[in-house]
Amino acid sequence: MKRVTMPILITALLMVHGPVAAQADGLKVYISADMEGVVGAVTSDQLGPTGFEYERFRRFMTAEVNAAITAARAMGATEILVSDSHGNGENLLMEELPADIQLIRSWPRPLMMMEGIDETFDAAIFIGYHSSTTNTQGVRAHTISSANLTSIRLNGTEMLEASINAAIAGDFGVPVVMISGDDAVIEEAQRVIGDMEGAVVKWALGFHSARTIMPEASYALIGEKVRAALGRLDDFEPYVMSGPVELEITFKNYMPAEVMAYLPNVDRVDSHTIRFIGADMIEVSKFIEFTTNYAVNITP
Repeated sequence: MKRVTMPILITALLMVHGPVAAQADGLKVYISADMEGVVGAVTSDQLGPTGFEYERFRRFMTAEVNAAITAARAMGATEILVSDSHGNGENLLMEELPADIQLIRSWPRPLMMMEGIDETFDAAIFIGYHSSTTNTQGVRAHTISSANLTSIRLNGTEMLEASINAAIAGDFGVPVVMISGDDAVIEEAQRVIGDMEGAVVKWALGFHSARTIMPEASYALIGEKVRAALGRLDDFEPYVMSGPVELEITFKNYMPAEVMAYLPNVDRVDSHTIRFIGADMIEVSKFIEFTTNYAVNITP
């Protein structure tokens, strides 16, 4: 990963303006944005096109991403790729994003919520994330599919979406440096993945309730935490899931496990659970995406 310092410029700034945060020049930053962890979001009323508050919360989601972009630029980022990773993948308002970023939209994608990540990125940032389906705390806690899955494990470790995505980034040597969402996801992500900056924009009271700060406060907090993270890049390590990677998926229903076990590279662990062994997280990501997207009647 590149770490281009500017000692002469920083020294000059210190002489003229006093202490400033050391910044890296030419950083490449990846931002993966979900919606359940956005400020104020608590129910389906905010999270999907049929919800009466959805259009408002698309704007809040977009503004949180913009806050991260602005802060990343302030710390020296010159290339930014954003992944719209919630629901249909068509939530972020493109016209309100900066003209010089790029955006990943819709599904399916081989690398799921991390599509487009590669070894050229210096850091990954997660905006609007939520806790896992096995977590007893957290607003809208689930892992990938609240309707179909009750657990995802990698090499025996219970996963949340943030740790699955961090492991994908880890395959490319990219660390996750910052996450925003409710207090439950910040605690879980830091416990499973490790050191990262966390922006708590609300405190979970239940699956569909929270105490929340206000949107403008969330934008300021996200910006603060992104600047803090990119100001200490050398403190972070990629979250690496050593291969071969053992994936276990537990379904809510009986039949998916039975039928998936017809595949020669899938074992049925119990009535609701299957096991797949991938060489690395790229293979695992593709398998999860297949499992959660394939249907015989999909079109076109």
